[in-house]
This record gives sequence, structure tokens and C-alpha cells, in this order.
Amino acid sequence: MKKILTSKMSFFFVAVILLWLKSYLIYVTEFNLDIKNGTQEFLLFFNPLSSALLFLGIALFAKGKRVGLWIIIIDALMSFLIYANVVFYRFNNDYITLPTLSQTDNFGSLGGSIASLVQWTDIFYGLDVLILIGLFIWFKKDWSTTRIQRRKPILVFIVGLIAFSLNLGLAEADRPDLLKRTFDRNYIVKYLGIYNFAVYDAIQNVKTSSQRVLADSDDITEVENYTKNKYAEPNPELFGVAEGKNIIKIHLESFQTFLINYELHGEEVTPFLNSLVNDPEQDFTYFDNIFHQTEQGKTADAELITDNSVYGLPQGSAFVTRGTNTYQSLPAIINQQQGYTSANFHGDYKSFWNRDEIYKQFGIDVYFDASYYDMSEDNIINYGLKDKPFFEQSMPMLESLDEPFYAHMMTLTHHHPYIISEEEATIAPAETGDKSVDTYFQTARYLDEALEQFFTDLKEAGLYDDSVILLYGDHYGISKNHNRAMGEIIGEEITPFKNAQLQRVPVMVKVPGVDGKGTVHKYGGLIDIMPTLLHLVGIDAQDYILFGTDLFSDNHKEFVPFRNGDFITPEYSVVSGTFYDNETGEEIKPTEDMLKMKEEVLRELELSDKLLNGDLLRFYTPNEEWTPVDPSQYRYGNETGIVPFKVEEEILKPIDIREPFIEK
Repeated sequence: MKKILTSKMSFFFVAVILLWLKSYLIYVTEFNLDIKNGTQEFLLFFNPLSSALLFLGIALFAKGKRVGLWIIIIDALMSFLIYANVVFYRFNNDYITLPTLSQTDNFGSLGGSIASLVQWTDIFYGLDVLILIGLFIWFKKDWSTTRIQRRKPILVFIVGLIAFSLNLGLAEADRPDLLKRTFDRNYIVKYLGIYNFAVYDAIQNVKTSSQRVLADSDDITEVENYTKNKYAEPNPELFGVAEGKNIIKIHLESFQTFLINYELHGEEVTPFLNSLVNDPEQDFTYFDNIFHQTEQGKTADAELITDNSVYGLPQGSAFVTRGTNTYQSLPAIINQQQGYTSANFHGDYKSFWNRDEIYKQFGIDVYFDASYYDMSEDNIINYGLKDKPFFEQSMPMLESLDEPFYAHMMTLTHHHPYIISEEEATIAPAETGDKSVDTYFQTARYLDEALEQFFTDLKEAGLYDDSVILLYGDHYGISKNHNRAMGEIIGEEITPFKNAQLQRVPVMVKVPGVDGKGTVHKYGGLIDIMPTLLHLVGIDAQDYILFGTDLFSDNHKEFVPFRNGDFITPEYSVVSGTFYDNETGEEIKPTEDMLKMKEEVLRELELSDKLLNGDLLRFYTPNEEWTPVDPSQYRYGNETGIVPFKVEEEILKPIDIREPFIEK
């Protein structure tokens, strides 16, 4: 062994083998890569080799014994990259991209979430680095001080490039157009590995960053033609029925549809929300086939989609990476056409997800962030303000708004890792042994109780009967990393097809003076919320660039694209390129019409990306009355420190809490 390791090249190959094997071990144990055949299994094992040769091979150009030090440093950096992806994947079921790194300001609020994702066994993922350090210290004294002959590192690079070419060739044979037309990062990692994915991601980001610079007014035409052709005319019985009515939109954090009417230990988990669905006298319409469509931006993506009817980006969050774009958002449209005041309510600080900047582009008049709330220790948990004090303290702020108003209220407590105190939990946890799944039902019950009290407060304030009230789930709460536990919860195996069906989120809406339609089984996505609301208040969505269609329209388009290129229709679902019959869950052979629909879904996603990456709305004027939003006219934050919450048994309610902070 000593004789072998006195060679710097031997030390290099030991490092290559250790990194190679560790990467494959992580792929198999940590990532759900959906291996379907022998070629994919081979590539999963083979793909770390080219990365290890090429990246560690850089160290061979170092002088003398520095080769060993460079190998250790590069190996440690690559180990950190793959481990960071392990932790990220455990919650997000996704991989880190360059845009997500620009969102690190958000990490300060994620302490509990991140800590819950780290496991003690993770120390083994750094074992190879420690071995290399030990070998280097022990054997470097016997190494030559001369530089390695140049032909050896060059030969290593040639072998690495050959390995990568072979890897890519086999991947393209199994998955044609792998690098040209895919929104699913899982494919890239499965075929090319996490390290090559990082390089691919960097190249893609350079390309997308250049799109805004190169874009011109001609580029919006293709997008406009597509959305105008997809447009669904409003239901004549409902168009304009809510004109001049307040709109209260409630964002249900991490709330999936399977919770509705679900019983745990013989108890309803969400009895109040169930009553909105099941009691005709509540006059709610419940859409039970709505899907969330978010990607890496999660909650921020849901906001973007519901207020703009465009898709989030395939990588990172548009809230952060496209925060200075031109938008023609729902709040600005209803303000300009019907005089609505708009306000967002959120029990976290204004800079989280860059909201204090992008809300200016949306034309949101007031942003009630954490600076307006009592954020004392008893009131906060996990990401911010608990839902019950959030709704209680929001009431005086809601009442201070000029009517008609558009209020977007965002809940927080029902968020991974689903933390709740014993005193506040009013239902026992599930018993799957998976903590995230088990406590998910307890925080859902807490949210349900908070909503029930809020509805009571709305009625007492005289706001309930004169307001459109819309509730929607923003994204999944239980990822497919918890399939074993979820299988116990729903009583069946979570296959890729079943996991796609679980991406449903509830959408419920009450319109003043309109009888609720009960449960409606139309298929749709969060992308359809904005055109639906526009038509209810009497604004024709046809003037605007919107990718969704009115859920109440008889011509609503019932295909639902997911951000990764999968999609669902009432008859069939497409998951990772495989077509499934919705009724049986069995794989089916696609017809020509199904393949055409797949092409349309990919085109729609590409056009949405083109719109955001090129900032194309700066070239588009919806109608003669439209005035572009001026972000300089908005300023957020409670600089006075006056907060409208209970003090000495009285509620402080400013006459107009916005006045000191808004110049408009």
C-alpha cells in the first residue's frame, strides 16, 4: 500500500474511485430517479466517472506535492455540492440550481426545516474526504517534488471526455433531445449525474440571462397569439356578478386536496373546510380537480401563478430572479379598471422571497408584513406568525382598507416541518413513524380552526356577505420522499401515477348573491384563478396575456401542465413521459391526439418562460386605458412601529394605516 500511494497518480485514482462510489451510493439511497431499464441503471452507475476524472484531473496540473492538496480541496467541494443537494432534495424533491442560490436570504427563516432534514448518518458522506486527508498526511513525505508530466493529466482529460461522450450518447439514445427540450431536472441527474447537471444548469442560466437583452417587441407576438387562441369566453350568467365586491383570497400553505373529508383516528381533520364543501347553505363552489403547478419557487410560484396567470420558472423563483420585470398583475388591473385597493397580508418579514420588491411591480398598494404584527415569542413558530394570531391581528388592518379591496392573506403554520405545541394540537398525530407525515394533520387542524374563527370575525365586521372569498392550496405538503408513509395514510401504494394525482390542491370560492355550485369536477390549475376572478368582477381576460382560462366558462381548457412537462387531462395523465389511463391507472399507448397535446403543453411552458426571461410584457399594451405600473410609487414596511393588535384590551386601529408609507 505504501509503495502504491507514494505515487501522486495513484492517490488521484483512489480519490476518483472514492468519489465515484460515494456519488453512486447517494444516487441510489437519497434520490428517487425512477430507473426504468438496464441502460438507465448502467448510466446511473457510470455517470459520476467522467465528472470525477475531469474535475479532480484539474489538480494534476499543480506543482509538486500541492497535487494532493488540490485533490482534497476539489473533492471536498464536489462532496459539499452533492450533500447540499441531498438535504435540499429531502424536502423539495428537487436539486439545487443557480437561481436557488440567489434565494439564500430566505434561509434565515428556515432553521427548523433545515435542521429536521439533516441525519446523523450523513457523516458517512464525508468519510472519503477524511480518508484522503489521512492518506495525504501519511504518504506525502514520500512523494516527488517534481511536477507530473503534462501528458498524464492531458490523458486523464481525454479519458474523461471519452467517458462523458459515451455517457451522453447512451443517454440521448434512451432519451432523445435530452438537453434540448426538457423541463425535468430528474432526467439530467439520472442520465448525466449531479456534477454534470451543475454545469448544464450554469450554461442554461447564461442563455436565459441573455434573453432579456436580445428581446424586442416582435417576440411578444407569438405569446399573444397563443394566449388569445386559448382564451375561453366567460359564463354569461356569472360575468360581472361580483363587480365592486371585495375579494378576499386565502392562501392555504402546503394544503393538499386529500385532506378534505379525510378522517384520522375517527375524526375529521378539517371539519370547518369540510363544511364549506359539504353544506349547500354555505354557497361555496368547490373545485376538486385543481393541481398546483409550482416548481422550485413553491409558495412564491403559487403567488406568481395566481396573480399573473403565468408559470413559474423551471429553475429558481421568478420572485427573486425576475423581480424587476414588467407585470400586468391582477391587483393592478382591477385597480385601474375598477378602483380596487390591494393588500397582501403575511406574518413574515417583507424581504422574504423578495416580496418587498416584486410586489411593487405587481402594483400592490399595501403589504402588511411582520412589522405590522405582534411577533412576540408566543405568537411565532417555524416560519413566522401562527395562523390564529395572524388572522386575529389582520382584522383591523383589513377593515382599514378602502372598499372595494383585494386582500391576499397567506397562512404559515401548516408548513414543513409541521411544528405545533402539545397545547395547540387538538388532534393526535398519525402513526406512520414519519414525523413530517404524522404531524401534517395536526397543523392542518390548527389552520382549519384559525379559518373558522376568521370567518366568524368577517361576519361580525360585516365583510363576509359582501366579499368574494376564494381559498386555494398553494403546493404539496407531503413530497414523494415520504411515499412509504403516505401509502399507509391513503391505503394504497404511491406509484408515479398516484403521486401525480396527489398534486391536487383545493380551490373554493363564494360569490355574493350567487348560489354555490357544490363540487365541480372540472380539471384545472392555479393558472386558472386569475382569469376566473377577472370575469367574476366583469373584466374580460381576453385583453391580457394569460395562460389560464376561466374555471366557470363552458369552454375552459381542461389540460393541466406541470412545470416539469408532465400534464393531466380528465381522461389520462402523463408522468415522466409515460401515459396512464386515469380510470385504471394502467400504462397506455398514446394516440396521435395525445402526442399533439404533449407538444402543446411543452409549447405553452416554453412560451411562458420566453415571456418571463425576455421581460416581454414591457412591449405589450393590453388596451388604451392601461397605464404601466410605476414601482417607485410603492413603499412597504411599518416604519412607525404602530401595530394594530390588542393592547390593554383595546384594539388600535389607525384611520388609514397606509397613509405614511404610500406615495401614489
